[in-house]
Formats: sequence, C-alpha cells, structure tokens
Amino acid sequence: MIEGGVKTALETALGARVTGARAVSGGDINRAFAVSLDDGRLVFVKTNDAAPRGMFEAEARGLAWLAEAKALRVPDVLAVGDDFLALSLVIGGPPARDFDERLGRGLAALHRFGAPRFGLDHDNFIGRLPQPNAAAAHAGWAAFYRERRLEPQLRLAADEGLATSRMRAGFARLFTALDELVGPPEPPARLHGDLWSGNHLVDESGAPVLCDPAVYGGHREVDLAMMRLFGGFGARVFDAYAEAWPLADGHASRVALYQLYPLMVHVNLFGGGYVRQVEALLDGIV
Repeated sequence: MIEGGVKTALETALGARVTGARAVSGGDINRAFAVSLDDGRLVFVKTNDAAPRGMFEAEARGLAWLAEAKALRVPDVLAVGDDFLALSLVIGGPPARDFDERLGRGLAALHRFGAPRFGLDHDNFIGRLPQPNAAAAHAGWAAFYRERRLEPQLRLAADEGLATSRMRAGFARLFTALDELVGPPEPPARLHGDLWSGNHLVDESGAPVLCDPAVYGGHREVDLAMMRLFGGFGARVFDAYAEAWPLADGHASRVALYQLYPLMVHVNLFGGGYVRQVEALLDGIV
C-alpha cells in the first residue's frame, strides 16, 4: 500500500480520496501502483522515499517537454512531490497493426520538432544518476556529447573504481577523434533520452506511448542507437523513421558511438559485464 505521507499528499493534490492501490511494474528504482480514487479515476503513481532531490519534478518537466511536440502520446502529469509522481494511467491493449509505423514516424516528428540548443535549461536524471544539461564550453554537438555526456560518466566510473586502464585509453583515443566521428552537423533534436523497450507502452487504442524520459536537445541518432542496444523494437519502426526523415550518410557506423552513453550509465548503475562491453565498443570505434 502507499505510505501515509504520500497518500496524504496525493489526496490533497488530486482532490480525491485514495480507495485502493495495486502494485504494478515501475522500473528498477521505484515502487509503482495503480491507484483508485473515490471519484472513479485510476491513476499511476510511483514512489521512492530515497529518490534524489528533484528527480520526480525533472521527470514531470520532461514529459511536458515531450508533449509539446504533439508527436507521440505521453502520460499526463497529475501531481508531483519530492517522493512521488502521479500520472494518468495508461490502460494497455494489443498494438495496432500499424503500431511500428506510427512509432517510427512519431519519433521522427518528435525529433524534428527540435530543441532550442544542445542540452536543456535545467539538469535532470537518467535513471537515478544526475544528467547535466548546461551548454558545453565550446559550441557544437561533439563538445556537448563529450563534456556533458561521456566525461561525467567516465569520471563517475573512475571515482567508483570501475574505469579500467583499457577504458580510459579508449576514451582518450575517442575524444581526440570525436569531432570527425559524430556525423554531419544537424540542429538539436528533441530527444526522449532513455528510449529502451521498457520506456514505451501500448495504450487502449493500440497506439504507442512514451514514458520515463531523460530529455534534452541532442543528436537524433542517440535515441535510435539506444533503441538498438537492448532490442525490443521491430525493423519497421526504423524503416518508418527513415521514410519520414532520412538519416545522414554513415549513420550505421555511428550506432556504437551513440550507444556509449547509455552503456556508461549502465556501468555506473550496475557495473559487471557492462565494463567489458564499453571496452569492446571503444576498441571497435577507435
């Protein structure tokens, strides 16, 4: 059941009494519930009394930022506190026959909607790890990807004793060549930022829904590379994306480059075999 403090805050924010709560899947770091209210509403609530300060507020802002594009559905934010987030409950159903096409084309529309710059006007989180979004010291995507994505994760890995000499040498080679590796210049895309298969849903009409973002303005190939990292997306998703907004030449050669960031996040969250995966990826890139 939802703890008393969260229950009270939730009832105050939503103007209705909680009449029931059923545990549901909510990811690796939070507890999640489908909550019934006495006015008949069903609400998705996730809680974490050890959440980093501002984590749920950042997620709420990220969902609103994605919703601005009107490209793919995201859950509505109903209430947010230091230790909980309440969203509209997505009632799942079977995917529509054109689900993959709608996801691919919708993602292209989201990316094309764009962002004011590389980064964001506030920092947020990827998982429970801080994600800095301030502008890089030097202009351009390569500088942002190095200074705000790869270097912070490498420093964290080093602080935790996870950065091997092979990993450090690989990143040293990569940073020397990064300007030539990132691909042709493109305007900042509006990224979900943490788009693995567990962070998209199917709603009652069979349409795609995005959730649990780690948003920022970045290179659109970042989302696509992460989608390929752990699987769970059909080939038609990528084909439909390319039909809606073709990728720049050489994009296939950059998949590994843009998988480095989520893999380094996994190194710092879970350690283990992800260290060797990063080492192998670096050896293949440079």
